[in-house]
Amino acid sequence: MHYIDLFAGAGGLSEGFIKAGFEPVAHVEMDRAACYTIKTRLAYHHLKKAKQTSKYVDYLRGKIDRDALYATLPKGVHDSVINATISATTLPSIFERVDALTRGKKVDVIIGGPPCQAYSLVGRARDANGMKNDARNYLYKHYASFLKRYQPKVFVFENVLGLRTAAKGMYLADMKECFDNAGYHIADDLLNARDFGVLQNRKRILIVGWHKDLGIEGMPDFDRGSWKYSVADLLSDLPSLGAGEGQIKNGRYRRKTTAYLKKSALRNGIDVLTQHFTRPQSKQDLKIYSVAVKRWDNGKERLRYTDLPSTLRTHKNTTSFLDRFKVVAANEHYSHTVVAHISKDGHHYIHPDLEQNRSLSVREAARLQSFPDDYYFEGVKADTPRTAAFKQIGNAVPPMMAAAIARAIKARL
Repeated sequence: MHYIDLFAGAGGLSEGFIKAGFEPVAHVEMDRAACYTIKTRLAYHHLKKAKQTSKYVDYLRGKIDRDALYATLPKGVHDSVINATISATTLPSIFERVDALTRGKKVDVIIGGPPCQAYSLVGRARDANGMKNDARNYLYKHYASFLKRYQPKVFVFENVLGLRTAAKGMYLADMKECFDNAGYHIADDLLNARDFGVLQNRKRILIVGWHKDLGIEGMPDFDRGSWKYSVADLLSDLPSLGAGEGQIKNGRYRRKTTAYLKKSALRNGIDVLTQHFTRPQSKQDLKIYSVAVKRWDNGKERLRYTDLPSTLRTHKNTTSFLDRFKVVAANEHYSHTVVAHISKDGHHYIHPDLEQNRSLSVREAARLQSFPDDYYFEGVKADTPRTAAFKQIGNAVPPMMAAAIARAIKARL
């Protein structure tokens, strides 16, 4: 079965559908760096299918460059990643490109979710107008245009929990009506990534629409389970780092894999560690991190900004966002939610090891989102800046949750 991925980001949702046996026809994404990430991942899947993964390993080791990796891709796969902003102006040209890719193929599924900032609680809190005038509020109407044109059997639309309350529920209600008018029976549910083996507390709204001709309604049956692991099982095999340290490519693991990493297949046989590198941080920030970790270790207490001595405070705001410094607790079954703000600073994602005293590395953040270790995050240039990687990771759908959704959709079909 074939699918189109809209607002594809770094390909987290797509990765789950590929793992469940679906085949991508096109990915549409506005962020250029994320498009390179998708293309790199498609190269991995193509080479794995051709039993030539050694070429991909050469890329992770730094033996070949990105152009050489992409030279292994068939033209159709190479062209299937469409770097474009979805808008009323661009829809005709995007449709033309997707039409060329779908010749002879029926589009069975459309997946994806528009950028979430317009619906998120934090986004609304930080915007003077509560995001009321943000054009991204209405991107679902362009999503419906794809439904009308390609008439998939089913679509999967993922977004943040704040969608339920944005504009007092008006956007969600209008969205459902819009999709109903496009010819689909609509069902929605609240999912939490931690129910699917992801070691992260991440609640999301999932909307599923079944084409009315199928006679299918309601949500599919998701295979939820309880994973009795801790965040320490996710981090313990990685080399110790300080702030501003690490390797982009050709790194090595500190020790053998853990039971969780085996079961989840996050560390899946390619014995090359990449992107385990951290951002540099000021001495002041590191002092605050130390306070936060000690407070957690000594009594499982979270640091509030007002708990800091005045010598360590740099912000005058002492009434909101008081949890701006937060430890990713190793002894908990899951972390707090990873969001795109991790690209701005690491204060909300402090590593639990006091001796390392830093924020999370790119690879650690990717693992919390359940990306396998052989998933490589690209920049516009081939030097992989941290900001681009963190942004893609924070905005992504966890692939393990995506795979569970895809398997449930496939079973229902």
